[in-house]
Amino acid sequence: MTTHTQQLRDFPFAPPAELHMEPAFAQLREEEPISRVRLPYGGEAWLVTRYQDIKTVLGDPRFSRAATQHAQAPRIQPDPAGEGVLMSLDPPDHTRLRKTVAGVFTKRRVEDLRPATQRIAEELLEAMEASGAPADLVASYALPLPVTVICDLLGVPGDDRQQLRGWSDALLSTTACTPAESAAAAQAMADHFAALVSQRRRQPTDDLLGALVQTWDREEGLLRDEELVFLTRDLLIAGHETTASQIANCTYLLLQRPHDMERLRTDPSAMASAVEELLRFIPLGSGSFRARVATEPVELCGVRIQPGDTVFAPTVAANWDPDVFAVPGRLDIDRSPNPHVAFGHGVHHCLGAQLARLELQVALGVLLRRLPRLRLAVDEAEIVWKTGMQVRGPKTLPVKW
Repeated sequence: MTTHTQQLRDFPFAPPAELHMEPAFAQLREEEPISRVRLPYGGEAWLVTRYQDIKTVLGDPRFSRAATQHAQAPRIQPDPAGEGVLMSLDPPDHTRLRKTVAGVFTKRRVEDLRPATQRIAEELLEAMEASGAPADLVASYALPLPVTVICDLLGVPGDDRQQLRGWSDALLSTTACTPAESAAAAQAMADHFAALVSQRRRQPTDDLLGALVQTWDREEGLLRDEELVFLTRDLLIAGHETTASQIANCTYLLLQRPHDMERLRTDPSAMASAVEELLRFIPLGSGSFRARVATEPVELCGVRIQPGDTVFAPTVAANWDPDVFAVPGRLDIDRSPNPHVAFGHGVHHCLGAQLARLELQVALGVLLRRLPRLRLAVDEAEIVWKTGMQVRGPKTLPVKW
């Protein structure tokens, strides 16, 4: 049994430029697959970097997600509330809450959204083309597409969407906003959705929010108003922020790979495989919010994890493990099999994974078909990237066609 005399490192590591992978993950995976790290809030923890160990931490019920919400637990945000109500629960509470919305996000039901998503994508690009080049692909397309899809699904009024976007940014901040600003945004968004819930009680609707308001689980009880408010908030944030960043990230990478762009334009059947590879390849975030706390002794990589110890299991590191993915630093749109864990693993596997897949497939497919001569309108060095946020991506992506 190994004792923990390892070097103590600050985590999250400083992210490299653009969409490059943090090199420390590869070094640790090879030399020190379980290591000690110091978090900005709450002290020290363990960090694992190998694919199978990461899946173990995320999938083993001896590792608790709810315990990470303790005030002293190591984390990257000053307030764990920003991490979401579903992400902060263990079964059976997590199971009960997830069941209320899981049916909406099945592969079959999500596929039913493809025509509407396609229509939204076409309309956004038509407007962008009408305004003329150059255009900011983030503001014109990557952001409004998933925002429109999730807000339409939930039934959020159009006039509210810009304000909700600002609150969402504050909640996903690591250092870009102060703790007070993030807390104020959380409260404002909660108040906003509480008002929408109250409105649905007075005037029932057939959108997702209206259906949730009326949801009863006869075996396990009513979905409480507070849970409903936070669940709706989480669906909105998760339903647009990561997908918007990924649409921009995927486009940026494909613009650097004309051969892949041409292949996807001429062979749309390759798009599903390409999206899976882009999800694997892009280090969307540090993955440091993938934390669990041991509830009993667990041996991992020859180390005895004690009850109460926090372990971070970044999926971005798992997705570049060369023992699972041959030449992980190569983007191979035909990679198969591709068992990436970009959407997590275990009971907290992303609820909206199928919706995100569909939106990426549609967004990239429509973009490549309508704008076959799409290219950057500025030098790559001029692109400004997000900082101080949980997710990475360009703030703007100027393009012409």
